[in-house]
Amino acid sequence: MPRFLHYSDLENVYDDPERAGRLAGCVTTLDDDDTLVVGTGDNSAPGVLSLIERGGQVLDFYRAVDADLETFGNHEFDYGPTRLRELVGNSLPTWVSCNIRDEAGERFAAAEGAVSRTTRTVDGVTLGFFGVTDPATGSINPEAVDVTFDDPYSAAGDAAAALREEGAEYVVALSHLGSGDDELARRCDVDLILGGHVHAERDDVVEGVPLVRPGANGHVVWEVRIDDGRIETVRHKTAEYRADEALVRMLNGRVDDAGLGEVLCRIDRPMDRSEETVAAGECRIGNTIADAYRWAAGADVGLQNSGGIRSGPPIGPEVTHADLVSLVPFEEHLVVAEVTGTELLAIFNAARGASMGFGEPDWWHAQISGARIVWDDEKNEVIEATVNGRPIDPDSYYRLATSDYILHTTQEFPALTQSHRAGEYGIQHEVLADYAREVGFDAEVEGRIERRSARPAED
Repeated sequence: MPRFLHYSDLENVYDDPERAGRLAGCVTTLDDDDTLVVGTGDNSAPGVLSLIERGGQVLDFYRAVDADLETFGNHEFDYGPTRLRELVGNSLPTWVSCNIRDEAGERFAAAEGAVSRTTRTVDGVTLGFFGVTDPATGSINPEAVDVTFDDPYSAAGDAAAALREEGAEYVVALSHLGSGDDELARRCDVDLILGGHVHAERDDVVEGVPLVRPGANGHVVWEVRIDDGRIETVRHKTAEYRADEALVRMLNGRVDDAGLGEVLCRIDRPMDRSEETVAAGECRIGNTIADAYRWAAGADVGLQNSGGIRSGPPIGPEVTHADLVSLVPFEEHLVVAEVTGTELLAIFNAARGASMGFGEPDWWHAQISGARIVWDDEKNEVIEATVNGRPIDPDSYYRLATSDYILHTTQEFPALTQSHRAGEYGIQHEVLADYAREVGFDAEVEGRIERRSARPAED
């Protein structure tokens, strides 16, 4: 009976060696001769250790779990195409991707062993695999601008057809499309989609095609079985498995060795940074980061996108530099943008929901400082907005501090572009460290964002 063990979006799992060890222990405990170990992207970055080793820590994980197949996520490009090619060339699994082209227009990392599709025979069954990545990656990751992404559905259709001709009895998509998986199921001849990109777990059937997604940070592994024509799924919580002590030993101490353990300040109450909290609206951690940006740049408004705050254990009571790197583990600069009041209102109006493949429709995207907005859930728009206690003047100019990523991407706050750039400051986590040393690192939820979800009933 062919089986798959599927993980995805491991991201900062390596920053907690015990959790990474339990993930590896789960996979190795379940693995056998009829099983393929499969990843679907964002397994090398971001994270503190990832930033230190430029994704290299994933090589230890791949060896620990005897990984078979992998595809590219948007964060695989965090350290640029050249570094990613190095990782592919040194990786244990075969990298499968049918819709990414390199700087010359050729298949990305082909010289290092990446393939557009592949087959494996397991327990007498021929299985075909292809990989697809979100074509918006060039927009959401500045380090990926030199590579191009073909239409994933056309590329997937061609790959699936070729695999059928090559004798594949089952065609499996290794997908980092996120919400695009539903379209993939509708349009392409596949039997199973192993998905990633969106951090919410999923175990579903779309147009007759089973689709599983394990969520983020190594908490869950999906076991998928092909049994007499049926596809069955079993969810495994990695915390319930004994850790792979060899991997734990390899990961332990690497962050401390980088000199990031300095305690910058202490706070009375730890701050939650779970995705459930950050994506729900105003929160302490979001307020604190936005305050730090505004402080560092002397700006009118600070803006942090919720998706840029990485989940993990609560911050505090001791706040270290490593904690702050783990919050925003990117080599992105803090920048200042000059925007009109009209443009600032447009930015605030992009604060909830999105068509992006990695977000949920009801996500709250804007963590702010120096401003207050009232959001009407029914109208899905801002109905009141002030800066420094005064209504926003459409014709006035405002200085807004945010990450360079926000000026680059077209996926979040599209009214804010590179043309608005008016200054550049330090790397985000270094700015946060300076703020923690000089000011502290804490804020309260104080009504910066008011959400009105229903209108009063009429008499």
